Amino acid sequence: MEAKVIVWFRDAVARLKREGVLPADFAVDLAIERPRREEFGDFGCALPLQMARVMKRPPAECARALIGAMTVPDDEVAAVEFAPPGYVNVRVRPEAWFAGLREVREAPDRYGESAAGAGERVLLEFVSANPTGPLHVGHGRGAVLGDALARILRAAGTHVETEYYINDVGNQIATLGRSVWARGREVLGLPAAFPDNGYRGGYVRDIAADLARGGDRAWFDQDYDAAGPPDRHPFALAAAARLLAGIREDLDALGVSFDRWFSERSLYDRGLVPGAVQDLLARGHAYRDDHGAVLFRMGGDGDDEDRVVVRANGVPTYFASDIAYHREKADRGYTRLVNIWGADHHGYIPRMKAAIAAFGRDPSVLEVLLVQMVTLTRGGVVVPMGKRSGEFVTLREVVDEVGPDAVRFLFLLRKADAQMEFDLDLAKAQTMENPVYYVQYGHARVASILRKAAALGLAPPDWSADLRAALVLPEEEAMVRDLGRFPGVVASAARRREPHHVAFYLMDLVKGFHSYYTKYKHSEKVVSSDRRKTAARLFLVFCVKAVLARGLGLLGVNAPEEMRFAGADDEQE
Repeated sequence: MEAKVIVWFRDAVARLKREGVLPADFAVDLAIERPRREEFGDFGCALPLQMARVMKRPPAECARALIGAMTVPDDEVAAVEFAPPGYVNVRVRPEAWFAGLREVREAPDRYGESAAGAGERVLLEFVSANPTGPLHVGHGRGAVLGDALARILRAAGTHVETEYYINDVGNQIATLGRSVWARGREVLGLPAAFPDNGYRGGYVRDIAADLARGGDRAWFDQDYDAAGPPDRHPFALAAAARLLAGIREDLDALGVSFDRWFSERSLYDRGLVPGAVQDLLARGHAYRDDHGAVLFRMGGDGDDEDRVVVRANGVPTYFASDIAYHREKADRGYTRLVNIWGADHHGYIPRMKAAIAAFGRDPSVLEVLLVQMVTLTRGGVVVPMGKRSGEFVTLREVVDEVGPDAVRFLFLLRKADAQMEFDLDLAKAQTMENPVYYVQYGHARVASILRKAAALGLAPPDWSADLRAALVLPEEEAMVRDLGRFPGVVASAARRREPHHVAFYLMDLVKGFHSYYTKYKHSEKVVSSDRRKTAARLFLVFCVKAVLARGLGLLGVNAPEEMRFAGADDEQE
């Protein structure tokens, strides 16, 4: 229904342009909202406020012009009204909401799909943690966000490819190698000076012990730097490869996969890093200082300090690799490069946009979603996280303890840029206080109702306009509206790059159904002697089950058919 409302407003704007009421170059920023109060209707649009700035007229007058230009079907729309300070609200007839549920019954696995993102080719890069240690829960939040966003974008008709950028070059990999070398010498009883900034986790000692037992004693007997470039030492490469394999396994346990794993080292092997630097110098966007270092000109892009891309000793910085990587990504022809970064990287955004612009590209092609770190608590006590200290709970430990469904759903209940406390005790609690169990139990409950009906030889009927007349309870009418909103929620979540809207929607839908079921389970059962009501309610229950399953699937969360746990109301139909 939201897609139709958008068309009605766009057509009205086009008409006002043709009639000269609005200038031909008036840019429409059309955002459809759900009014906070039910009496204001089903959809609201602040377009009159935008029109007022251009027309130099009061918003109320602009709203009247907009309403007069709108053509809406009377059998679908009950009212189109102005609401101060500058909204036009649309009230949809109950019959129109119910008509939209035909799509649920006929194609439940595709309900919510749209063409909202058609024509866009998006490369979504996320996680991209250095292979210098296991993933922690902070990485998990970005992983879940990226995976859910990819699913939602695809449902909105966008062509999406996902990518993990492997930082397998540079000081951090060299430090990992030195840490393994030092621990290996300790295992072998040899003197060793552990790097001051080395990785101290137990996983480093485990890797070192395996290498020492595997016949690599000769490498431990010689100085670390004797083997060549520090980040290409056999220990650095072996440790990074082993840790990357573990990262893949951890992400797989969380239900996260990638279309492509892109190695930073491949940029050097293909000559793309020095090539990008030379191109920047040739274009005048980089220069050499008095010491021979190459600096990128930041200009007036919000970061006036020029940035080093090649050090005076000739060694490229991480910024040089990132420039080459983003240039390579842009050359692949995507309309959007969406990166998910930790919030501490916010200062890096203007640098990368400036670099993209330096190669003649539109910097707006780059979108960066920032994810705040996660505070992990157990029993009200904060659990430390940090690779170098070695004292942290890994993502895999959390997934194994509470399950991937709880991890994913709880991560997606907050906006990515909002601080988050992940309560381990709540995540593994099998009660209705746990949001993921609350939603999953809603699905299991409707599945139980449908199973019991099937045992009586009753099945949800095909869609028919006649079914609407039997759904007269206010909670039933509310659920019909909520079910009809789902495609708009998915499209909005895709457009805003915010999967949490789908999670919130599922919580609200389940809350409505639980309330309905509890209130009427004795007086107005789904299955009753009234065949007309039974058919309509089985249809409604089928739609609730289908939309819950579809929404959970977009979040990468399972929709169980059966559940039993403490605190649940087990009384069924």
